[in-house]
Amino acid sequence: MLRRRTFLAAAAAGSTLPFVAGCAEAAVVGQTLARDLVVPWGIGFLPNGDALVGERNSGDVYLVSKNGGKAQVGTVTETNSSGGGEAGLLGIAVSPNFSTDNWIYFYVSVSGQQHIIRKQYVGGALSGATDTLVTGIPRGSTSNHNGGGLDFDPTGTFLFASTGDARLDNPGQGRKNSVAQDPDSMAGKILRMNPDGSAAPGNTFGNRVWTLGHRNVEGFAWDTNGHLWATEFGEHKADELNRIRKGHNYGWPMHEGRDGGRPAFTDPFVTWQPTDTCSPSGVAIANGKAWVGALAGHALFSVQLAGPHAHRKVRHFHNSLGRIRNVKHARDGSLWITTSNRDGRGNPAAHDDRVIRIGV
Repeated sequence: MLRRRTFLAAAAAGSTLPFVAGCAEAAVVGQTLARDLVVPWGIGFLPNGDALVGERNSGDVYLVSKNGGKAQVGTVTETNSSGGGEAGLLGIAVSPNFSTDNWIYFYVSVSGQQHIIRKQYVGGALSGATDTLVTGIPRGSTSNHNGGGLDFDPTGTFLFASTGDARLDNPGQGRKNSVAQDPDSMAGKILRMNPDGSAAPGNTFGNRVWTLGHRNVEGFAWDTNGHLWATEFGEHKADELNRIRKGHNYGWPMHEGRDGGRPAFTDPFVTWQPTDTCSPSGVAIANGKAWVGALAGHALFSVQLAGPHAHRKVRHFHNSLGRIRNVKHARDGSLWITTSNRDGRGNPAAHDDRVIRIGV
């Protein structure tokens, strides 16, 4: 704990942060942009470089300045985090046409299911009526495995969302027939939609489903070549980083980790074993690497995506920031990360949770 408190004090002062094995790959400078939050989850960047950040449990939304500081701008009252676990206000995405339409998109857990909604952000506040775009995304009965990733593709054409399997099986068919394998269910999927929530043209199954066979995807991001990458929580064997391809099946619950190349399933790009090494949540792509927030692993991992060192994993900030939830690539080239030390599974330091900027 003392090491983490010293680390956070340095971050608040804008000092160079301590770094563990592999630091030579990235010169890292940190600044705490916001503190005293409770499980900040979604991050959506506004055109000026500031961001809207949501608290998972309360539904409160804050404007976090790129220069530091936060101000509450509203509350997403539709969210319901009762039962604890991983439910509540999850992903946030800013409309690619925000300068003209002012839409902010939210992935929210409600009673018995999950929705994708949007609200307008005008004059420094969330305002107006809620536009509900997608309903019926399964929510875990134990409030776990709810996914929650939300973002527009690099062209600004389609809205993507990631969902968890909600720990659901098809009735009477057992676990090996989880709804994650059912193309007619939105559980355990990555979805691809038009901005109004309708199924995007060209999806393999004629609905919103882009890929299937996922256990719980909380984060995804695109590289400069337009390739989509997503993190995946494993159960007992292996966590994953996957290259996402249209219509592919990523195997859950038939297997986790590598499956020896069975043609029905797509193997992960890299894995972490055992699962408490990482527990990957958010992911951002910068400088040819995927930067992955590790909850149980109490670290930020970088994964080389191409070249002679492809697949190489390097661990940063181990045991210095605690549980790292989201990771987003900011407009200035930095990474913004959020901590989840107040989610009931961590050991909060003074002024947790935080939004911290990392220079790579």
